[in-house]
Amino acid sequence: MELNKSQVYITIPLYNDSKMILKVIKSLNDKGYNNIVVVDDGSTDNGYELVKNNTNAIVAKHIINRGQGAALQTAMEIAIDRGAKYIVHFDSDGQHDSKDIDHMLNTLIEGNYDIVLGSRFLKKNNIPLKKRILLKGGILFTYLFSHIWLTDVHNGIRVMTIETAKKLNIQHDRFEHASEILDKIKILNLKYTEVPVTIKYTKYSMSKGQSISNSINIAYKLISSKIRE
Repeated sequence: MELNKSQVYITIPLYNDSKMILKVIKSLNDKGYNNIVVVDDGSTDNGYELVKNNTNAIVAKHIINRGQGAALQTAMEIAIDRGAKYIVHFDSDGQHDSKDIDHMLNTLIEGNYDIVLGSRFLKKNNIPLKKRILLKGGILFTYLFSHIWLTDVHNGIRVMTIETAKKLNIQHDRFEHASEILDKIKILNLKYTEVPVTIKYTKYSMSKGQSISNSINIAYKLISSKIRE
């Protein structure tokens, strides 16, 4: 079945990625994805203006920096209002490969999945050692606290049906949203799978990634929220 890309909306949270965002949008356009929603999350650079003045993307702006989770939720709400049938999460720093989206969407549709998650560990990726250790720790943490076993728990590229997007309703504003999504996959009994994707590790993308201290802080917040439940 040929994919109708007019039904697909790419949602991109943007924070101080003016160096990469136009290249990211062009790579998506080159693959036939023209419904792109960019939410600038209180950036201090000119990324918002670049997108607004140089692309056909739908662009919105948070006045203050609320976090990646909040920006994704705003972008999904816009996509839902615009009549999206499928929603894609995609990062703004250039680490994701637009070539992976077709396969992920075809897997979603043909397998009748609710959500498809990208995994950098299902294919050869040149993952820096420190990053690999951090990610492997996240896999164990997620299994212990969310009871869902995945090969990659903090990969920002995901595709889902519009029904799933409505159910997710992301509440964690910052990076904890990635774990929240996995929690809800389990709680809502969503049908999911992982597919191999490419992650481009560059000096720039690595500078934007999670630090160990930030990861510990996220884990603390998630544990605290579990205790309050």
